[in-house]
Amino acid sequence: MKKTKEFLAKLNLPAQDNHALKPSEKRFKDGGEYRIEIPSVEGPRVFQAVLEAAKEQRVPIHRVSQGSGVMLLSKDEIREMARMGAEERIEVCLFVGPRATFETGGQTASAAGKVIGLQHRGADQLVYALEDVRRACELGIRSILPADLGLIWVLNQMKRKGELPKNLVIKSSVTLPAANPATARLFEQVGVSTLNIPTDLSPAQIGALRQAVDVPIDLYIEVPDNFGGFVRYYEMPKIIRVGAPVYFK
Repeated sequence: MKKTKEFLAKLNLPAQDNHALKPSEKRFKDGGEYRIEIPSVEGPRVFQAVLEAAKEQRVPIHRVSQGSGVMLLSKDEIREMARMGAEERIEVCLFVGPRATFETGGQTASAAGKVIGLQHRGADQLVYALEDVRRACELGIRSILPADLGLIWVLNQMKRKGELPKNLVIKSSVTLPAANPATARLFEQVGVSTLNIPTDLSPAQIGALRQAVDVPIDLYIEVPDNFGGFVRYYEMPKIIRVGAPVYFK
């Protein structure tokens, strides 16, 4: 075990979870420790409802994300969401499609085969996904939500070569979570701008991931039923302490 831990240290990776809950000193550019995201905002009408509720409750919203796909919104709907986000200074993040679940294959519907998640099958579907991102960017969106590591890598290459806006945010999906420091580092290296992690990692485990990467971490504090269904409000102080900068959703 000693040699293994020493090797991880040479890779600048933590050799154990942050059991001492050592505070993170990393921050957002403005010095903030955390942000608030509202997920499953599927169109302009839902976005408007979020804005109204946020103003009524006096809750700051920094990002809204969508789970269905750019391709399922009309041009006018995408433009409207981009406009609303710009006016309210809220990041608008749209999911990329089509995905494996849109295809004719049956693996995603099987009990064990769900591990394919929402990846893109074959070269044709990869092209369609890239075109979905181009469409979003052309209509004013600057944040997208992919669930395929290869797609993320290509998107980052396109950003570098000027094919896509250099300020495009690439937010990895919770269906493609980074569960350990090495995977988190890999995601950061291929171009993830903001990193989704499993919904049930402990504060110590989250702290280990934070030590490995600089990008913000995304974490549900009110977890959808099909991802566990639990509530993590009571852990927020600890998670902020070790995980900053972090997006709570």
